[in-house]
Amino acid sequence: MENNESKKRILSAIQPTGVLTLGNYVGALRNFVQLQKEDKYECFYMIADLHSITVKQEPKDLRNNSLDLLALFLASGLDGEKDPIFYQSHVPAHSQLGWVLDCFTYFGELSRMTQFKDKSSKHADNINAGLFTYPSLMAADILLYQADLVPIGKDQKQHLELTRDLATRFNHTYSDTFKVPEPYIPKVGAKIMSLQNPLQKMSKSDPNENSYILMLDPLDRIVNKIKRAVTDSDACVKRGEGKEGVENLMSIYSAMTGKTMDEIEVEFDGKGYGDFKMAVAESVVAVLGPIQEKYKDYIKNKDYLEKIYRSGAERAMYVANKTVSKVNRKVGFIRP
Repeated sequence: MENNESKKRILSAIQPTGVLTLGNYVGALRNFVQLQKEDKYECFYMIADLHSITVKQEPKDLRNNSLDLLALFLASGLDGEKDPIFYQSHVPAHSQLGWVLDCFTYFGELSRMTQFKDKSSKHADNINAGLFTYPSLMAADILLYQADLVPIGKDQKQHLELTRDLATRFNHTYSDTFKVPEPYIPKVGAKIMSLQNPLQKMSKSDPNENSYILMLDPLDRIVNKIKRAVTDSDACVKRGEGKEGVENLMSIYSAMTGKTMDEIEVEFDGKGYGDFKMAVAESVVAVLGPIQEKYKDYIKNKDYLEKIYRSGAERAMYVANKTVSKVNRKVGFIRP
C-alpha cells in the first residue's frame, strides 16, 4: 500500500475514553466521514487506546468503550473496508517509534505542554511519565504514516508544532526520513458548548449530566436535556451579548440542519424558546436516531467488528513498519 501520489494522506484519531458527545460528533467524527466521502485523501482512522491509559481506566470499560467507538465510527458512515480503521495498540510500531522520539524530545518542550499542566491538575494522584511524554507518542502516530495533513482543533495545535519540530530535527540529523505534516483545518463548523454553561466546551467529564448530549443517549433524554438548556429572559432567538445559551442552541441547530445562523434567526422570528428548543431537539434526534440504530446492529456483530479492526491493523502495519525499519537503520539498530 504505497502512498497514492495523487492523494494527500491524513491521520485522524479519537481516544476511547467514553461515549462520544454531540460536540465530538460535530467537531471530529462527522468531519472524518466527510473527508472519506470527498475521496481526495488517503485516510487512516485510529482509535487511540494507548493514549487513553495516561489516565486510569477500568480494563472492562476500556474494552467496551473501544468496541463502542469502532461501532460508532461505522454507524456514523465511515467505511472500514475502504480506509483502515484500527486500534493503536494493535500496531507495535507506535510504541517503537514513540520511544525513539522520546529520545529526541527535550524535557523543556514537554514541560511547556498546556495539556500536561491541565491533566496534571485534574489527576494529581496519577501524574505519570506517560502523561508527560505522550506528545512524543502522538508525534509517532503521525510520522509513522508519513501523513501530509493532520486534522486539529485549537487544543492540538501545540502537539502538531512539536511533531513538526521532531520531524525536522530527525531529518536534519539523519537525512530525510519523515514527511513534515501540515495542519488540516476543517471547514468552520459549530463549536458545541455546554448546555448548562455555554461559556464552556461540551464535555462528558462535566459532573452535570444535563450539560452534554451523548451520541448514545436515549432520544427522549436528548429532548429533555435540550428543553432544560440555559437560555435567557429575552425569549428572542438571535445572537448577541449575553445570549451565549441561545447562540449555542442555534449552533447545534445549524450543525444538524445545515441552515445558517441568519436563516435560523428569520425562521424563529416572533417565536418563543419553547418552539425553538423543540425544533433543536427534533433536529438532533433526526441525526442521532439513525446512527443509534446502525450502532445497535454493529455492536451485536462482533465478528464483523473484528474483521474491520484486524484488516485495519494489517493495512496500517504495512505502512508503519516501513517507516520504523527506515528509522531503526538510520539510528544504528541491527536489522532483525
